[in-house]
Amino acid sequence: MNQRALLLVNRQARRGQEALTQAIAHLQGWGLDLLEESTADPQQLPDLIRSYRDRVDLVIVGGGDGTMNAVTEGLVDTQLPLGILPLGTANDLARTLCIPTDLAQACQIIAEGRVQRIDLGWVNGKYFFNVASLGLSVQITQQMTKEVKRRWGVFAYLTTALRVVRQSQPFRAEIRCRGESIPVKTVQIAVGNGRYYGGGMTVVEDAAIDDNRLDLYSLEIQNWWQIIPLLPAMRGGQHIKSSKVRALAGKEFEVHTRRPRPINTDGEITTYTPATFRVVPKALSVLVPNSPTPTS
Repeated sequence: MNQRALLLVNRQARRGQEALTQAIAHLQGWGLDLLEESTADPQQLPDLIRSYRDRVDLVIVGGGDGTMNAVTEGLVDTQLPLGILPLGTANDLARTLCIPTDLAQACQIIAEGRVQRIDLGWVNGKYFFNVASLGLSVQITQQMTKEVKRRWGVFAYLTTALRVVRQSQPFRAEIRCRGESIPVKTVQIAVGNGRYYGGGMTVVEDAAIDDNRLDLYSLEIQNWWQIIPLLPAMRGGQHIKSSKVRALAGKEFEVHTRRPRPINTDGEITTYTPATFRVVPKALSVLVPNSPTPTS
């Protein structure tokens, strides 16, 4: 008996509309029975998944990291496995899980791959796959339009980041971890659950999405140009070795600021400080390659 799958595709994703017909053909070719749904409001996606709880065997989601983030509550509640079609700009969750952007290969993984349990991050009631952060990343999110992402792809992150960094001003925050209170003056605090974020930047060099921990770093530079020497190291997660970067690992963190500051979760602004961050171990199932190979 063929598996029945709920197919949700963000038609506004960078490759969404053009890839939909191709994806359906590939998935049906692998014997999947597809039930396609779409909505213009990402907030409706969890309820849509819940409504199919007893009618499908898995949920296939096509889009970028923002779309993946939008479905987490529905997946956690139903415990339906997730199949990923990486159709967005950064596709950091797919990169973390070694799922290629080639659509035919991604469809084969959904049909023939293995099921892996992965952790989720949680902040103030919001789940995240990759990273939750405040500071520079929020400003990048606020300035990067859909048109820029669609035109320039992953390079949109770099060009926008360079512009934002030159305008950045350090802010004061308090990080609480394991009973310790740490005052910092920083331009960014990032809390990672997965391995990649921001179009291929690495949280820390040994980060994994199933390691039952969160990795926090605080970028404590005083002048914008001090980030330039750190950029190559940030691709491989070795920036934490710098004296300008504070790194912590744990299962829970709190971050307090003098005034509420917005927090970005997987590329979307979803909550504000004060914030409590937690890891949720083995929270859901994802279809991944049987023999994973690193993606670039």
